Amino acid sequence: MNNLYSFSPTKADGSKLDLSSFKDKVVLIVNVASNCGFTPQYNGLEKLYRAYKNRGFEIIAFPCNQFGHQEPGTNEEIMSFCQLNYDVSFTLMSKIDVNGSNEDALYTWLKKEKRGILGSQNIKWNFTKFLINRQGQVIKRYAPVTKPEQLETDIEEALS
Repeated sequence: MNNLYSFSPTKADGSKLDLSSFKDKVVLIVNVASNCGFTPQYNGLEKLYRAYKNRGFEIIAFPCNQFGHQEPGTNEEIMSFCQLNYDVSFTLMSKIDVNGSNEDALYTWLKKEKRGILGSQNIKWNFTKFLINRQGQVIKRYAPVTKPEQLETDIEEALS
């Protein structure tokens, strides 16, 4: 699989999301958790989404419970938490694994496309981010400590 459009992951409501529907858009993919020190990044992510969605920018968030068991809830509980606490309006997916034998195929592809620090493929923690260009190719990978507002220049460039 050579681009984002080859995948159809499951949304939090149980329906499939054909990522080919994001052709010609810039997409940010993030693994998220509700009980993490980085959880307040939901605020920054939502601000980015609202600022750029009319220019062809999308965010897809994948809850993951692999790091410190910081996302223990059901998909319904996660959706409720995100909407009540952060007024999230971007796409929330079904909870997945991003590492290991049960990792989602999309994350297998993302990690092969852009490695992390020192060439590591594995996701190290919640709120690792991948920026995808309008052709469905991964152009950047960001560490969890990278705040959403720090991505603005790269997003602007990808949207141009």
